[in-house]
Amino acid sequence: MRNWLPAAALAATASIFVAGCGGSGDSAGGGEGGGESLSGNIRVDGSSTVAPLSETIAELFQQENNGVQVTVGTSGTGGGFEKFCNGETDLSDASRPIKDDEAANCEAAGISFDSITVANDALSVVVNPENPATCMTVDQVRQIWDLGSTVNTWGDVEGLDVPAEFAGTPMQPFGPGVDSGTFDYFTEAINGEEGKIRENYTDIGEDDNAAVTGVSGAVGGIGFIPYSFITEVGDAVKAVEIDNGSGCVAGTLENVQGGTYTPLGRELFVYAKDQSLNRPEVLAFMEFYVDNSDAAAEAASYIPLTDEQKEEARAKIAELEAK
Repeated sequence: MRNWLPAAALAATASIFVAGCGGSGDSAGGGEGGGESLSGNIRVDGSSTVAPLSETIAELFQQENNGVQVTVGTSGTGGGFEKFCNGETDLSDASRPIKDDEAANCEAAGISFDSITVANDALSVVVNPENPATCMTVDQVRQIWDLGSTVNTWGDVEGLDVPAEFAGTPMQPFGPGVDSGTFDYFTEAINGEEGKIRENYTDIGEDDNAAVTGVSGAVGGIGFIPYSFITEVGDAVKAVEIDNGSGCVAGTLENVQGGTYTPLGRELFVYAKDQSLNRPEVLAFMEFYVDNSDAAAEAASYIPLTDEQKEEARAKIAELEAK
């Protein structure tokens, strides 16, 4: 679970940006005296990567709409979809697209849904700061993490130029568990199949902080974590650049938005259903989410939406609400 900064602290920071943009009371039904017009409970669950963004938006939305209670859980992307399709939640945070079997569960329950992109993110391959490696090819990352990997030391990675004195350093991988959207995304992007991964690594579950702790405490440590952690953890770990055949590319905001940080750049989603968006408080919340996504993304160290992504998100919300 990502919890380096409390949601309230993020919301306090984001509120400065929201106020500076002239507020967003129109979309929330808020403004002076307007917040009392909405009431009800909104249930959100899912990805621990997306949760801090949803928590930030929830804090801001409730400030303008004190009759609405928004709860945000972190069951993981897969666990969130299960609750979403079972009718237990209104919205589902996800760090990967919904799978076919998950979508089938929703459709069997008569639920129409769509993915609303709320921010951009990237996965960063991180190593201990004392590790001399600065760039790795996708194939070298795959050698380490693929099922059946025989990489036990840093010198075992074919083609990776490391000093002789570092080559014998034991490889100590840290990665998330099977319920994590980060796990699904990374294994498909790097190993070519969701869930396909080496057997001997330290499973940190949904606690991305544990990967940072593990890698920072082991000279031979390596892990993969959301980009949003990198700006928060400082020098605790080092992100390596990724070469997908066109040279080494850093996982920066510009490279992720520009689509050059491949294959580890990604979109982050909130899945919404027609049944929930027919309730005014949920509709207002999702409109508020998109309208304030830049401020919240900056406060939570995510990568903001492009103008085209915002337009698409608003169109999807309107289409679902009309069903």
